[in-house]
Amino acid sequence: MPDPLTPELTVRTVRSIGDIEANVWDQLSGTHSPFLRHDFLLALEESGCTSAATGWRPSHLTFYLNGRLAGVAPAYLKTHSMGEYVFDWAWADAYRRHGMDYYPKLLIAIPFTPCQGPRLLFSEELREWMTSERIHKALDSVTDDLAAHSWHLLFPDKQDQELLTGEDQLHRLGCQFHWYNHGYSTFDDFLARLTSRKRKSIRKERRQVTDQGISFHHFSGNDMPDHIIPAFYVFYQATYLKRGQRPYLNEDFFHQLRERQPDQLHIVMAVMNEKMIAGALFLLGGETLYGRYWGCLEEFDHLHFETCYYQGIELAIQQALTSFDAGAQGEHKLVRGFEPVITHSWHGIRHPGFREAIARFTVEEAEHVMAYAGEALDALPFRQVEPDQ
Repeated sequence: MPDPLTPELTVRTVRSIGDIEANVWDQLSGTHSPFLRHDFLLALEESGCTSAATGWRPSHLTFYLNGRLAGVAPAYLKTHSMGEYVFDWAWADAYRRHGMDYYPKLLIAIPFTPCQGPRLLFSEELREWMTSERIHKALDSVTDDLAAHSWHLLFPDKQDQELLTGEDQLHRLGCQFHWYNHGYSTFDDFLARLTSRKRKSIRKERRQVTDQGISFHHFSGNDMPDHIIPAFYVFYQATYLKRGQRPYLNEDFFHQLRERQPDQLHIVMAVMNEKMIAGALFLLGGETLYGRYWGCLEEFDHLHFETCYYQGIELAIQQALTSFDAGAQGEHKLVRGFEPVITHSWHGIRHPGFREAIARFTVEEAEHVMAYAGEALDALPFRQVEPDQ
């Protein structure tokens, strides 16, 4: 007979974010992260971007403590690994070569969004009661209930990392590059912290963009003209079509984003000869600026760096934000003052044999990631001595 003094946890899934009241979800998630808002996840579903047909069947988790809703988590039953940015293609291939199914898998993440943030949206009572052993056991159980073969929780924040950390857990590391606002009032304040050579290089890049006759126009969601979303979408989809891929997001999603979250939406358009030639989309969080999507139809010298990075840095400074997350890709950010950041993910592999092999891989991978991040720190372009005030 169960102990009446021991809280009982029940985890259920819902097939749509719409099955959870927006105010209930947002009370647990907060509204600082644009990606965790009920509106954002609903826009993905209602636009058809996350559905069974696209391989993203909504299976959001609801956590009940003693019969009362005490937590939620964005989750999807996946039939592929696209749009995740924590790559497990090799794991899926190993399953295939052994005649086993890797999919479906349960993904606890924000679709198409490699940005760190809360994933386990728990009440204070549930978080206080929860332990690493309990959350892993709960996720294992719901994975089995869904007839999935594994669960994967991607890009959690520090609070969730502390909860997920435990002995013998499958924990992967990654490395991204983020920009930090060290009290800058202007872009020149930021440049003043760089070495002379890097400072001159960035100024030269920006000047070459201007010399091509390119200017930049900023639009926030509250006063964005109707033609901006369709124009931006042409650039966005071109980024994928150039690689022979279909874009993850459709135009309807961006229209819904403008309608639902205008206070957090910001688009920068590059203009040449009174014609828009490129665009980048940003989302404003409580403390962080997120650079998410970009595209152009023609290539121009340094246009990508200016549109996606330097315009973003200026926007972050203007908005007094403490950091700028410009996306998952690479080392070219390092020489422009973006600092290495370790990212995390946890994985529940239900097959014992594959779990053991993957555990060895994650340990070796983590050593390489930490060494890479250390080398990146040494390569940062900041001056060793602060500039004179």
